[in-house]
Amino acid sequence: MRVSKKRKEALSTYDATKSYPLEEATGIVKEISKTKFDSSIDLAVRLGVDPRKANQMVRGSVSLPHGTGKDVKVLVLCNPDKEAEATEAGADFVGLDEYVEKIKGGWTDVDVIITTPNVMGKVGALGRILGPRGLMPNPKTGTVTMDVAKAVQDVKAGKIDFKVDKYGIIHTTVGKASFDAGKLKDNAKEVLQTLIKLKPAAAKGVYIKSIALSGSMSPSVKVDAKTYRFNG
Repeated sequence: MRVSKKRKEALSTYDATKSYPLEEATGIVKEISKTKFDSSIDLAVRLGVDPRKANQMVRGSVSLPHGTGKDVKVLVLCNPDKEAEATEAGADFVGLDEYVEKIKGGWTDVDVIITTPNVMGKVGALGRILGPRGLMPNPKTGTVTMDVAKAVQDVKAGKIDFKVDKYGIIHTTVGKASFDAGKLKDNAKEVLQTLIKLKPAAAKGVYIKSIALSGSMSPSVKVDAKTYRFNG
């Protein structure tokens, strides 16, 4: 496979086989994320869990101290009595039946969907469309709630949801390349600390197996999981 000039330059600035302390890794990934746009910085954490077993599923949400740097588009599916509350809180789209029909027609141009428990009967029917896209509201992540204003404000302020994939890996964004390294470190650390708190009792052996940071179009940088584990 041909390696591009930019990738060669990026790989020449650090040792891709080495694992770095979190603070150093965020500085490296920021330095090598050179794109014409403000690329996202992503965190990938391989966990020692078997996602096929319900008692080892890891999912949750976390509020990043410095936000995501992204303008998050939020849809609130609710009855008319909650529409004003959702709109005032900053939701981009608010309604119910019209958006249920739009989603059935293939529209999913949002980042987060929040709903109230009393309309989950209608929203549940969209599971086959929203589930694979990671958009299905869930009480565990705070996206099924009667307090839609707080849910919208939390998401807009930098709250993100995550769920372990079938390979046992958590993928999530921890900011933008324009963030300084300290902010990226703080955000990544918050995610890691949350994952540790969510360790399933059924998970045995090493829980956080590996950690890596990468930009949208940059190589990944390994983070020293052992260092983080003991020095958190």
